[in-house]
Amino acid sequence: MELQSNFSATSSTLMNQPRKLFLEDGIGFVELLEWFGSDLTVANAARVSMNKESAFQTVTDAEGKEHQVLSERDKQLIEYLAHHRHVTPFFHPQLRFRIKMPIFVVREWYRHTIGFARNEVSRRYVTDAPQCFVPGVVRQRDKNIKQGSKDTAVDNNESVVTQMRAAVEQSCTLYNQLLEQGVCPEQARMILPQSMYTEFIETASLAGYARLAILRLDGSAQREIRTYASFVASCTEQIFPVSWKALMNTGTNLLL
Repeated sequence: MELQSNFSATSSTLMNQPRKLFLEDGIGFVELLEWFGSDLTVANAARVSMNKESAFQTVTDAEGKEHQVLSERDKQLIEYLAHHRHVTPFFHPQLRFRIKMPIFVVREWYRHTIGFARNEVSRRYVTDAPQCFVPGVVRQRDKNIKQGSKDTAVDNNESVVTQMRAAVEQSCTLYNQLLEQGVCPEQARMILPQSMYTEFIETASLAGYARLAILRLDGSAQREIRTYASFVASCTEQIFPVSWKALMNTGTNLLL
């Protein structure tokens, strides 16, 4: 479950990059819809306490093109804020995504609530054919930890994948049959598996996504959720490079 492409390293080229990236199964995706603010937004949110305001500095590159860049003073301020966990300025910038994600991953993702707002497709109303995530590699259980898995596949991986796909298809077939028999969508959906994809629009603050990334990019997090978190982190880093680096350097201290 890997992303097929990545954004380039600079926020100035972000608009020229794909803004909707599909997972390897061609179904799941993460789409950047819009964002608000910049690193300067963070700096000025902090400087308002002293009734001060900063502005971007204009620099000219070797080709004679002008660029707007953050001043060194503002970079130092942002690093100071993150290091000392003065997080309120990082709540002002916002990002909005449209995400298609398996339900079993969504249930972990939705645990992040501070600074987040979400609206999700409802199968009380929608009766489109369900789509489900079936992994190409089924990982072995790790007996040394209560949750998680090994990096190695089960010995009979191909057979297990076939069994999982058959079970998913059977559930989806029954769902459609129930609808054809007049069963209401809000009850027919009961038999759909946790691997079913759902879709939602999510808006969150820079601070919210930093907390999510610190937890969900950790090696102990489930691999499937790390895939989604890695995209969000990569995208956010390009829009807010100074702030994101400062927040990530703070690491788990940001969670205290």
